Amino acid sequence: MTKRNLLAALLCASTLGLSAQKPMTAPQGGKQISDELIGIFFEDISSSADGGLYAELVQNGSFEFNPSERDGWGPGTAWKSLRPGHSLGYMNFCTDNPIHANNPTYMRLHIERVKEYYDYAGWKGFGLENNGFDGISVKAGQKYDFSAFFRNVKGAAKQIRVALVEPQGWGKDPKLLAEAMLNVDGGTWKQYGAVLTPNADCKNAALQVLVLTTGDMDVDMVSLMPEDTYKGHGLRKDLAEALEALHPKFMRFPGGCVIHGGGDGFWNTYRWKTTVGPKEQRRSLKNTWGYHQSMALGYFEYFQFCEDLGMQPLPILPCGVSCQGTNGGWGMKTQAQDVVPMSEMDEWVQDALDLIEWANGDVTTKWGKVRADAGHPKPFGLKYLGIGNEEKITPEFAERFKYIYERVRKAHPEIVIVGTAGPGSHPGNPDFDNGWKLAEEIGLPILDEHYYEPREYFLDKRQYDSYPRNRKTKVYLGEYAAKDKKLIDALAEALYLLHVERNGDVVAMTSYAPLFARKNATNWNPDLIYFDNERPFLTCSYYVQQMFGQSSGNYYYGDCVSIDGADNHQEQSVVLNTKTRELFVKVCNASADSKQAKLNLSRFKSMKAVGTMTTLKGQPEDENNYDAQPIAPQTEEVKMKKKMTLDIAPYSFTMIKVNL
Repeated sequence: MTKRNLLAALLCASTLGLSAQKPMTAPQGGKQISDELIGIFFEDISSSADGGLYAELVQNGSFEFNPSERDGWGPGTAWKSLRPGHSLGYMNFCTDNPIHANNPTYMRLHIERVKEYYDYAGWKGFGLENNGFDGISVKAGQKYDFSAFFRNVKGAAKQIRVALVEPQGWGKDPKLLAEAMLNVDGGTWKQYGAVLTPNADCKNAALQVLVLTTGDMDVDMVSLMPEDTYKGHGLRKDLAEALEALHPKFMRFPGGCVIHGGGDGFWNTYRWKTTVGPKEQRRSLKNTWGYHQSMALGYFEYFQFCEDLGMQPLPILPCGVSCQGTNGGWGMKTQAQDVVPMSEMDEWVQDALDLIEWANGDVTTKWGKVRADAGHPKPFGLKYLGIGNEEKITPEFAERFKYIYERVRKAHPEIVIVGTAGPGSHPGNPDFDNGWKLAEEIGLPILDEHYYEPREYFLDKRQYDSYPRNRKTKVYLGEYAAKDKKLIDALAEALYLLHVERNGDVVAMTSYAPLFARKNATNWNPDLIYFDNERPFLTCSYYVQQMFGQSSGNYYYGDCVSIDGADNHQEQSVVLNTKTRELFVKVCNASADSKQAKLNLSRFKSMKAVGTMTTLKGQPEDENNYDAQPIAPQTEEVKMKKKMTLDIAPYSFTMIKVNL
């Protein structure tokens, strides 16, 4: 090694030593809290998966839509037939000899004539058109991967024109954005592909598949995916980046009520094993919220996304008990909860054991090999497993939950099981009380509480202050939100989360819900992130979650900040992250009056002289929506002193970060 190279190596090592500081010892006076308080909960509600986080641009590409999902739906939903140039043909749907039994329906095209008549110089052929989810949005110069399975049934090899077009109205040829030619020459199912690169931006493009050769041809699994997805793993980039910016520590998935399968019977329950193989072999499912789940965003993609974001996966499995709301059962005096016979419960236990093997097993195991064959030989490192979601805590539920719990714990004591406190998780609610009784009886590590309430609840309640400190069972606040999306609602949630941080020795995890909602396809309000084909729209609550995600730590100090004239509309928190050597001071003021906060940070001896202060503020009725986004946090440098006073604006949430 030359002297110059040696000097460069020493300088590099010195720089690395400065940037990779050793964890610090927490000063006296703090208490250890969970460092996984802020996570996310993804449920396929409001078209969050297909047409949302999953980047697929074609709707119903597998022709599996059906009327049981929505009145008037069928295999041809989102498709229309094309026959330009006086071409003739027809289409019908078949189920004999499909690609896979889990994907039974496909389209057969009968092409009778493709010749041009007279002096017609336009397009020709017979085929299909799909305009995606309210139009296909494409960008000039970006690449889009087309793929489909074709089978030539009758006649000569088929020439196919695949095109992205911008419709121009009735009677006019569409504007061509990109095209490719394919030749289908086999009598068996085979996947074909092409890359389409549009020559212009278009918000309402359509995908056309035109056959230029007479005869019969089958088509299935039509897909158009942007090449530029999040880390190349098939997720819509801007939506995934919005989640990345939250700094979540874990992700709960796939539900929520989705895991019960829509209340139509156990045939329609979400089963993870049919979501991890090749896309053409996955079993699509009727969605609880009244639409179709292709399962293209399945367990493999969920786990991959968790790995990409450095989150712990928290999959939720059904436990042989249906939602009590089955077939309108919510309004009934006797809830319509169905249960699997105990003689069949071993199947549900095995699903849980096999999932652990799939996530954590070596490639030599049966399910570890399935994961490896999908492209991920390294284990995912599953730590948490949820069983059940919001079921009514009946004796039948308790029996089945314990049956699964005891067998999974015996086989895998290293896995942390998360249970459920039922719907409406408040003291005095029979399900809540029974859920906690069951948790304490079996020594459950974590219990999942859910509640959606008006802002006044979050402004006034501080329920975790009174939770017993000697319980072995920790709280996961898995679903919660104030019932509106104005700034005052977000500040109410901030107040409540500051109280959760204060009780971070009792509460282990939290996640706002629901996470996503697509414009014009929203099942539930409010949601954290709204979106259309062009961009996400971030709510005030989103920025509160982001600020808490940015300021996670493992020690809490409750005596470093005092607020003059404080009541329930003000809260404060000081959190230390000993691993990153960062200190966070947070103050929320949800009142109309300015406040002064006095800080005493004397115990933090190595505090730097300059920190960053982030403030979220506005008028209480302000909200971010599709038309305007007036609320966003503002960040500035602030000089730090051991003792200092902060002026806290009305209707604001302030966070200071300083390095130690």
